[in-house]
Amino acid sequence: MRLATIILAAQIALCAAVMPASAAEVTVGQAGKMFNPETVTVKVGDSVKFNNDDTVTHAVMIEGPTATNVGAIKPGEAKSVSFDQAGTYEVKCAIHPKMKLTIKVQ
Repeated sequence: MRLATIILAAQIALCAAVMPASAAEVTVGQAGKMFNPETVTVKVGDSVKFNNDDTVTHAVMIEGPTATNVGAIKPGEAKSVSFDQAGTYEVKCAIHPKMKLTIKVQ
């Protein structure tokens, strides 16, 4: 009986070590034609959710190790982007070029 308990504990530990950690999601607001915050740090596999809390549409463009056109986000809408590669990403609004955000993926 004791050997079966040890084997079961070893199997549980192995599963816990192999299973990936849950990905996190960081929220970035868009209001007053600004990203808030203007810098975020996430881990590989995490996502960033862009909430448009503004009265105008924004068009999020991401450049970095990979490029992503998130597209138009209307007032009250939100879109999420996952980051599968480490590096620094520069984000801007294609409609409002003064809107800038830096995402650091570790």
